[in-house]
Amino acid sequence: MKHLLKLLDLSTEEIIDILNLADQLKYEQKHGIPHNILKGMTLGMIFQKASTRTRVSFETGMYQLGGNALFLSSKELQIGRGEPVQDTARVLSRYLNGIMIRTYEQSEVENLAEYGSIPIINGLTDFCHPCQVLADLQTIREYKNKLDGLNFCYIGDGNNMANSLTVGCLKVGMNVTLACPEGYYPDKKVLDFTSDYDNFKIVNSPVEAAADADVLYTDVWASMGMEDEVEKRKIAFKGYQINDSVMASAKPDAIVMHCLPAHREEEITSKVFEQHAKEIFDEAENRLHAQKAVMVRLMANEG
Repeated sequence: MKHLLKLLDLSTEEIIDILNLADQLKYEQKHGIPHNILKGMTLGMIFQKASTRTRVSFETGMYQLGGNALFLSSKELQIGRGEPVQDTARVLSRYLNGIMIRTYEQSEVENLAEYGSIPIINGLTDFCHPCQVLADLQTIREYKNKLDGLNFCYIGDGNNMANSLTVGCLKVGMNVTLACPEGYYPDKKVLDFTSDYDNFKIVNSPVEAAADADVLYTDVWASMGMEDEVEKRKIAFKGYQINDSVMASAKPDAIVMHCLPAHREEEITSKVFEQHAKEIFDEAENRLHAQKAVMVRLMANEG
């Protein structure tokens, strides 16, 4: 693994290896065992989309690994004033040991990897969110002690989260059911990928999708950059909510997850959110540990 651009690029074995390392690093961090694996290294963090969890978790993770993280706002970089991404990649490769980028177009991440000479980590694009899903898988395994054979249900927009969750969950052997309105299905590349799996389906009923689910997951109806579609989406997604009726369809010990931020009473009720807050915030914490594992696997040999 040279980069983390999208989960479509990773094998099942690579995903499990990252999760195992994430568990190890989490244990060491909780028990005060130092792991200065990236001592003296620097991660550049390019943000063209705002973030809370991504910035804080990567910055803290690099510090705990003995390295340094640089926050690079696109407003302060030449890339924000028209410098081609390939030139930025070649310049930053001379200074840094790795780059994390949170942006809009997947092509920007792919171009950084093509023209740079250091590891590139996708912190989020409109197409996918691999770091979040690695943390999600780590959390599911913590709660369920396995991944293979679990029933996973996602309710809502077929967005970057649905794309990455579908790929990640299928690759580790989970049965995946999505409940999405017509016209809001995942990306065609992801649907093409699912054609090789008979344990994937899309339905239009959240209650149907949640039947016998071990894990239920949702995300906001309108992601960042879709502010002009908010009212239209409130109509399209009416009823696509994790609530008591949906929970009654799932297994009694089902866990609920959300990548945050959450819009209570839209995609999830306040009641369900608070009943499952422990899972949701354990999931948020695991961004730190999963991303540390990614940085170690990609950057440990770059020094």
